[in-house]
Amino acid sequence: MLAALRRLFPGGTADQFLDPLLDGLPCGIFAIDLDGRITAWNRQMEALTGFERDDVLGQGCEVLDGSTCGGGPCPVGGGAPCALFREGGVRDRRCTIRTRGGEQIPVLKSAQMVLDTSGAPLGAFETVTDLRAVERLEADLEALRRTVAATEGMRGLIGGHPSMARLREIIALAAATEASVLVQGETGTGKELVARAIHDASPRRGGPFVRVACCALSESLLESELFGHVRGAFTGAVSGRVGRFEAADGGTIFLDEIGDISPALQAKLLRVLQEREFERVGDNRTVKVDIRVVTATNRDLAALCREGRFRQDLYYRLAVMPLVVPPLRARRSDIPLLVSHFLDRLAARAGRPVPRLTASALAALVDAPWPGNVRELEHALEYAWVLSPQGVIEAGALPAAVSSPVTGHVPVRDGQAGVEGTVEPTSPTRRRKVAGPGRAVLEATLATHGGSCTRTAEALGVHRVTLWKWLRAAGLG
Repeated sequence: MLAALRRLFPGGTADQFLDPLLDGLPCGIFAIDLDGRITAWNRQMEALTGFERDDVLGQGCEVLDGSTCGGGPCPVGGGAPCALFREGGVRDRRCTIRTRGGEQIPVLKSAQMVLDTSGAPLGAFETVTDLRAVERLEADLEALRRTVAATEGMRGLIGGHPSMARLREIIALAAATEASVLVQGETGTGKELVARAIHDASPRRGGPFVRVACCALSESLLESELFGHVRGAFTGAVSGRVGRFEAADGGTIFLDEIGDISPALQAKLLRVLQEREFERVGDNRTVKVDIRVVTATNRDLAALCREGRFRQDLYYRLAVMPLVVPPLRARRSDIPLLVSHFLDRLAARAGRPVPRLTASALAALVDAPWPGNVRELEHALEYAWVLSPQGVIEAGALPAAVSSPVTGHVPVRDGQAGVEGTVEPTSPTRRRKVAGPGRAVLEATLATHGGSCTRTAEALGVHRVTLWKWLRAAGLG
């Protein structure tokens, strides 16, 4: 550097430009000689450390008490050079230095030896950058990362009602443990979303999430589905099969509708929960797994235990962390948020503008009984979407059960929030009298759902038998 300055400013004037040059740089810079004494100190170092230039010139660099130094007197002049002179320099090393007030502050330090024309060391320049703002940002980002990790899987758990806020808090707490979780709630409340949120916010989020619908299979098929089987274990077992417990190794297994499994399977499941091991069907070799078990049911397992239809010891194993998902009628203030979410999703899926909901339609949605909870709301909006090609959803486009419910108040209680509500069921007789939506709507809904009568019936909010009658009446059956 001095050589360059001397070329730029001949006649011995280079030295007078060195201090202004160092003071004009954006980072702290100081120089030391071979004995570790400070020979230069710019204004940024003064601002950073509180030490004035006259206070430190001629002192040893140990005045900074750098965390990467050995402490005590600088060993440079004592025959045991520090890493700076031993290695010729350091680059981008994070450490701390001490200020005049005694505060240890984080900095990024780089240093480079200065050699004479013969290659002999003369000393070194060191640059110091304040990292306090960077570390604050890093701390904020880490806190944000933890928050995102805890809530990323909760994107489907929409709602600002206190019962939902409390549910999200419990999910975050449960996710941090390995405890078994029992998710309870009515049909359509989103129990699987809760299970996925627990998995996604847990340390197991990098592992598999395996769902098993326990009510969909017979006892023998469910046993094979859960534990797997070997070739020849039963008629038709022409090859071995890995079960869902084994497939979930290292992750989470979600057993939906756990209240429907048989007593025999209850006993086998209890062993898995206790020992984390099992045998495949037709095999005597033990398979060990590392799994987190989350279960769900819309039934009262405690009542089933009292009736002798569910093992009490299994219930206690499953319900280490019991969660209750509140019904939609207990959090009606969340309905506008859910409506907006579902309409946005429908519009994105179809590549169409988001439809506008009239005030009367929104009022009908908020006031509806929703015995099918969030799932029923989603299907009702899809039904109204099909009937509103112009992009405006009127109250008349909603399913009859929503727009004109037959009232008959039945008291209910949300087990978590303790909120009294009412169910206003639609009369089956009234439903049978509701006319079909018409041939064009039926054709469009069928096309939207790939010709599936089951999915079309769900979208229109009716039973498949009703849909078949409408199709026959419209000449489509």
